Amino acid sequence: MAAPNFTEDGYQTTVEDRTCSPNSTNELHGQLTFLSVLNSLLSVTAFLGNALLLIALRKESSLHPPSKLLLRSLATTDLCVGLIAEPLSATFQMSVVQENWSICRYALATSFITSHILCGVSVGTLTAVSVDRLLALVLGLRYRQVVTLKRAYRVVITLWFLPAVFSAMYFWNPLTTFWYGIIYITLCLIISVFSYTKIFFTFCHHQNQVQDHFQQPNQTNQLNIARYKKTLSTAIWLQLTLVACYLPYGLVEVLRVNIGLSSAVFRAWSCTVTLVYLNSSLNPILYCWKLNEIRQAVKDTISPQVGNCFTS
Repeated sequence: MAAPNFTEDGYQTTVEDRTCSPNSTNELHGQLTFLSVLNSLLSVTAFLGNALLLIALRKESSLHPPSKLLLRSLATTDLCVGLIAEPLSATFQMSVVQENWSICRYALATSFITSHILCGVSVGTLTAVSVDRLLALVLGLRYRQVVTLKRAYRVVITLWFLPAVFSAMYFWNPLTTFWYGIIYITLCLIISVFSYTKIFFTFCHHQNQVQDHFQQPNQTNQLNIARYKKTLSTAIWLQLTLVACYLPYGLVEVLRVNIGLSSAVFRAWSCTVTLVYLNSSLNPILYCWKLNEIRQAVKDTISPQVGNCFTS
């Protein structure tokens, strides 16, 4: 996210006017060329990794359908990052290197809107996942009655609709998009922290009750707890990875708004944008690492294809 600047006479300068100019990008052609190549490679890994993940999630039947829908929405977002956002970012970076300022402005504006939408959906979806895990623990047997697939579809549609509307407002009022991003991400982080904190204390309380009332816990309960711990661990890792990848970008954006787009700030901004995109390539790895069922489904998807390559 980036806010517009206002000069002393009140003239509004856009992100494109400040970024797509020799004054802001001199002596950075080497770095931008490297980042362009890196974004192109990350584009391939994000697309292939999340395409495999979507296939695996389609085959996976042990996950509760609403929970699986949220994970599929997140994987779709990451796939779109690899398919759309990263190629646009690479186009912007190479247009700066080649000093093609007309393409630079269009590529930067399109990249900004696309990234803003996809980042908003990612943050919102992970927040919904944290709330879903909290409801699964708090509601118990009522969870499947309350958290239905129909309601999950409504949540996912809303999570895609709101970022799209407010990001599109950038063309009319960039400041509205800027403040929406700040409020939206802050609210999502507060909800996520509250959900995981509540889960921690509730889970500890439940375990103490089980130990007090049952000297030999039921095997079915043990399996359910183990499965819940796996999905919860996956959700927490996804959340922590997103924060680690997004936080440097947010800090640089605050710096850019306050002191302007110097050469050093532009250098840091370009690197942190790539770090944000890296998150989309890391998420499929986290899924396969933390969920055995997903890992096995991915192996089952890849194995026949590898076998066909050797037999053809």
